[in-house]
Amino acid sequence: MNPEQLSTAIVAALTTLVDAGTLSLPDGVPSTVTVERPRQKGHGDYATNVALQLGKKAGTSPRELAALLAEELGRAEGVAEVEVAGPGFLNISVEAGAQGAVAAQVVAAGAAYGSSQTLAGERIDVEFISANPTGPLHLGHTRWAVVGDAISRVLEAAGASVTREFYINDRGNQMNLFGASVEAAALGVPVPENGYHGGYVADVAAQVVAEQPGLLELEGPERTAAFREAGYAVQLRQQQEQLDRFQTHFDVWFSERSLHESDDVATGLEKLRAQGHLFEDGGALWMRTTDFDDDKDRVLIKSDGDLTYFASDTAYYVNKRERGFDRCIYLLGADHHGYVNRLRAMAACAGDDPDRNIEVLIGQMVKIMKDGEELKLSKRAGTLVTLEELVDLIGVDALRYTLARYPADSPLTLDAAEMTRQSSDNPVFYVQYAHARVSSILRNGADLGVHPAQEDFDPSLLSHEKEGELLRALAELPRVVASAAELREPHRVARYLEDLAGSYHRFYDSCRVLPMGDEEPGDLHRARLVLVAATRTVLANGLALLGVSAPERM
Repeated sequence: MNPEQLSTAIVAALTTLVDAGTLSLPDGVPSTVTVERPRQKGHGDYATNVALQLGKKAGTSPRELAALLAEELGRAEGVAEVEVAGPGFLNISVEAGAQGAVAAQVVAAGAAYGSSQTLAGERIDVEFISANPTGPLHLGHTRWAVVGDAISRVLEAAGASVTREFYINDRGNQMNLFGASVEAAALGVPVPENGYHGGYVADVAAQVVAEQPGLLELEGPERTAAFREAGYAVQLRQQQEQLDRFQTHFDVWFSERSLHESDDVATGLEKLRAQGHLFEDGGALWMRTTDFDDDKDRVLIKSDGDLTYFASDTAYYVNKRERGFDRCIYLLGADHHGYVNRLRAMAACAGDDPDRNIEVLIGQMVKIMKDGEELKLSKRAGTLVTLEELVDLIGVDALRYTLARYPADSPLTLDAAEMTRQSSDNPVFYVQYAHARVSSILRNGADLGVHPAQEDFDPSLLSHEKEGELLRALAELPRVVASAAELREPHRVARYLEDLAGSYHRFYDSCRVLPMGDEEPGDLHRARLVLVAATRTVLANGLALLGVSAPERM
């Protein structure tokens, strides 16, 4: 019996009391009830504070309501005992068979276990890397590559249709400087003083010349422009390859240029004009964002006719909404706090609900330490350690898991040696080892001819205290995933997996799963193998939500 099933049983008990006239709820019976695992042993398998929430509405004390509900709920199938505690808490114990059935339900659901339809029908765009195609991706991009992808995964698990979007900052003077830098490197002359000086520029130039040797025969602005476009293509391709290696895959690579080469900017401005929030002053075109809590109005077109970056931001948002997205989520770096109000105000100026259609998340900085020193210098980029170098140093799984297990708005200082240490003190190793351990047991069981076959499964046999602890942990995954999706906090999945791994190790230390020696396999062995198989499913599903592999051998 999982928390959702118990919630349904409590709602049914409340409905029965209301229908019988024993209880009055003017606002009606709630559709769901929060059910949680108690923090202390001896307080049952699950607990709920529903009587505390409804007592005043029902015109009775919470404890009296809890007593009524306890008596009715005690009749529900699978419920062994209901105890009223304190001012009106309900501590609920379920029958071993009802609790053990969770294992079979997990195995039957397989990769779908933990998913829901909470956000079904909602189309969400998640933009979580915005980078110039003028250099390698660095540590700041790395954190968003992990967190943005994990947020997208939990949103999909909650039923949403999610598009992962990379915004390419491929317009502006930085592109011209990059082109001139690549050209200079290809010609063997000094890079312009205000250009790009990292060693990677020479690598890009060499690749451009190898692919298009004819560019060297061009001259003047035509040659510079050709090197700019060829260098752009090489650098963007490298960014895409690095992210693919890092298990972060984007559905859309959106070019800033395309906004200006199409009618998107004009379309965006017309939509804003129709909403009545544009005005002219000093020869410039402004958006009156102060109507919606921004600290100042924003310029869209300067007096010299040039468009501002905010005009691009506005056109891009309108473009997303016209592509049919209900919610546009932006993941921005720590230096973008000032963007929150202006983007929300921009959405309001476009006629949208800033609490519904746009969401801006701000992440904090990460430092990686190695041998007591902060990693800052890159062999190829010069000033920032790159994603590629981090993957080579730490590994995809360790880097992704570690960055995913902390709230994105928390500054991080991480040690490379601790992230790669193969010990139980390293969270990613601890969780992956648990998956490898359960996989080993299932292989060993197969060798002995013992399989987790559900037709032979007797859930009531899983009555040991540690079996119950593990079953309750397995039942939590759907709630954890739903919460992670609702709050945009995928670190909840990582912390849950660590708790689950601990529950599994305690179960394994207390409950022998496989027969020993000449012992004949029995129903208890098979029941425990189902529990082990369920644990493997949940560990694998949770790791997949973080984009981390679930190894079968370590």
